[in-house]
Amino acid sequence: MTAEVVVYGASGNTGKLVCWKLAERGIPFIAAGRNKQRLEEQMAKVPELEGADYECVAVEHTEEALGELLKGKKVMCNMVGPFMQLGEPVVRACLENNVHYIDTTGEQDFMRFVEAEYGQAFKEKDLMLAPATSMMWASGAIAAEIALETPGIDTVDILYSPSSTPSVASTMSFLRMCCQPQFLLENNELVEWPSATAYSVQIPGMHRARTALPWSGGGEPIWYATDDRIRNCTVMTAFNNDRVMEWAMKLIKEFDEKYKDAPREEQERVTNEWGNQISVGEPERENEDIHRTVVSCYARGKTQAVSVILWGTCGYIQTGSIQAITTQALLEGKAKEFGFVNPARAIGARQFVNELSEEGLHCEMDKINNFRHF
Repeated sequence: MTAEVVVYGASGNTGKLVCWKLAERGIPFIAAGRNKQRLEEQMAKVPELEGADYECVAVEHTEEALGELLKGKKVMCNMVGPFMQLGEPVVRACLENNVHYIDTTGEQDFMRFVEAEYGQAFKEKDLMLAPATSMMWASGAIAAEIALETPGIDTVDILYSPSSTPSVASTMSFLRMCCQPQFLLENNELVEWPSATAYSVQIPGMHRARTALPWSGGGEPIWYATDDRIRNCTVMTAFNNDRVMEWAMKLIKEFDEKYKDAPREEQERVTNEWGNQISVGEPERENEDIHRTVVSCYARGKTQAVSVILWGTCGYIQTGSIQAITTQALLEGKAKEFGFVNPARAIGARQFVNELSEEGLHCEMDKINNFRHF
């Protein structure tokens, strides 16, 4: 079968998981990256790819080379970050070749950039432009969309609690995004979070308070900034590991003190350097008994309130599945919206919940209506 899907950055941790989940659905794909030998070696490490229909292809990271690769394709799954540094040529190549674009970014500034520069052009071509088609930040949007089924809801407060060890690419990406301006949505306006500030939160299912950070601000405030249904949206992240949060705050404060006013090129150099120093290699595949996740959405309107909690496991594997679910829907022509759009709205929040539950990555969702009229 001819492959209509490209997984770019397939040799990385998340890329391999996306390939696994595509193969699980019987979707042929091209595993693309800079080095064909490395691609072949990494694909061979994924037992689920034995007998799968895929091809390893080396490609230069230029718009022209990517454009050649994308001719005749339908979906690009991009894992190559940091995305603000490396993502634009991929987006441009997709637009030029009429290819849907989805990625795994956590970088709020990249999301704002591609929406402003390319969102309308993708919409005019009935193409999906969906950065952050991943556990972070699609899961919060899934919970928010389910909350929005309750009439009158206009405010969502979202909290992520992952517990996996960050991959190399994730470390590079989150270091830069936590050191850039981070935004929440307040009364229909994007407002910057205070810099280098942590918050105490209560994760559902836990009695101990945890430390949380905006962690780039999340994708949800950017998606909902132009959505008439939502006027307020905040997103925070609290890892179960206190040492991770302490370490992150230390670096964020150092950046705020030394580099906040430095030229953008210097800021990018510093966060890349930190990422290279910290990352010691790709983590082992997640363990479903250990690497559990919680995504909580507290939503309300004037007199309405609802809570949606997604109990899950293995956040990176969830990302692989979210990418594959979205890809399959695009190939089958089932997307409901195009342009810059959150995948939960374009594909359907309950579609994601149902499929992730069938895979054992989510349990049944908790949805609690919290309002009474007096």
